[in-house]
Amino acid sequence: MKTIIVGAGEVGSFISQSLSRRGHNVTLIEKSLQNAGRIDSEQDVKVLCGNGSSASMLEEAGIADAKNFVALTSDDRTNLVACKVAHELGNRLFTVARIHDQTYLDHSRIDYQGLFDVDFFLNPEMLCAVELAKEIRHPGRVAIEHFARGQIEVQNMAVSPKCKMIGTALKDMKIDPRMRVGMLTRDGETAVARANTTLAGGDQLTVFGLPEVVSEFRKRVEPGETEGTVRVVVYGGSEIAISLVRLLKHPRFRIRIIEPDKDICSSLADRFPGLTIVHGDATSRRLLEEEQIDSVDYFVACTKEDEHNIMTCLQASKLGASHVQLVINKPDYEDLLDDIRLSMGVASIVSPRQASVRELIHYLEREAVVELSSMSVRTTLLLEIAVSPESDVIDKKLMDLKLPEGCLLVALLRGIDARVPGAQDILQKGDRVLLAVDRDSRDDVVRLLRKKG
Repeated sequence: MKTIIVGAGEVGSFISQSLSRRGHNVTLIEKSLQNAGRIDSEQDVKVLCGNGSSASMLEEAGIADAKNFVALTSDDRTNLVACKVAHELGNRLFTVARIHDQTYLDHSRIDYQGLFDVDFFLNPEMLCAVELAKEIRHPGRVAIEHFARGQIEVQNMAVSPKCKMIGTALKDMKIDPRMRVGMLTRDGETAVARANTTLAGGDQLTVFGLPEVVSEFRKRVEPGETEGTVRVVVYGGSEIAISLVRLLKHPRFRIRIIEPDKDICSSLADRFPGLTIVHGDATSRRLLEEEQIDSVDYFVACTKEDEHNIMTCLQASKLGASHVQLVINKPDYEDLLDDIRLSMGVASIVSPRQASVRELIHYLEREAVVELSSMSVRTTLLLEIAVSPESDVIDKKLMDLKLPEGCLLVALLRGIDARVPGAQDILQKGDRVLLAVDRDSRDDVVRLLRKKG
């Protein structure tokens, strides 16, 4: 599998090495002669020095017979232009652009991803936030992070005898369209939920949807079972912190951000009016004591300064924070800190480049049809399927699809966006879908989404 990578920074060089070791035929383009020479001497990859958004350079790199193109420079605009040029020169090429600026992730006015022919946006900061959020969210939840990067959540819940929806069919319930009841287990038997499925006390439901919507539905299914407030203190108003705040926007998460830069504090206060922003330096033990770190559920250090992150985590752990999470940016610290994590009192360590490699490998090497075994049972499957460009379902509304009996489409991933789809949504080239499927219907639904005619 030939993969061309543009950019030999911390993330680019690490991904280049990781893909090479996994058997990819890697060509790396780097504009810095010094960096190009270093990679050439350290890695078993082909290295070219030049402009990765230049058509002549891409042709020299062999773009015509490449399968993947990954632009990982520190400049978003260079990455976007490089992907556009590569798409024009390549043959059914899968393109990836590393993006930092949230502007390009906002599709409300312009679809930047479609405009520049990018198949996948890689945002290391958002991926770190997803890893952190996994640990903070309710332990009863199972998040399909690789499918939806934290946007779609799966929760298992038991129907309480006090539930007012007992005896009511799903089609007659007022269920938020941004969620689906996907599977129901009764007396040890699991099946895909149908419109006429009725609830009974003791049923186990598997529910898919936006985190806050699913949490509200849980209150109806399990009345009287209240979720406690989770107190989170974040050190550093970085992009990771901003992404984390967005992932934890449910009211039960009480978040405070400590940031030493006054201008950043003002910017955060404008963006998140309901958030508590503390101007100060969390490396100060006195400040941590004033902020009552000993009573918080989670302390997250995610500044760009690893030394500050390490010191504040040590302080927070010693003061009694229940869970401490550490973000590490420098590769030199990763292995060492992972070895001594428990002795430091740190619950988890997250690295932008490690998170990026895992996500990128998942997308470059994933198959067209994937069984998510963690959610599968003997009679029911959770399938992730790439909709084939040649399939007859392309450009059709979901309401017009003749899905097999025992099959429910619970999530749609398009570019960087993931959502629970509605009847009017139209399947497009490049879409991937998540479906709850009775095992007997597996082959029929794969045939529908993957084959023509």
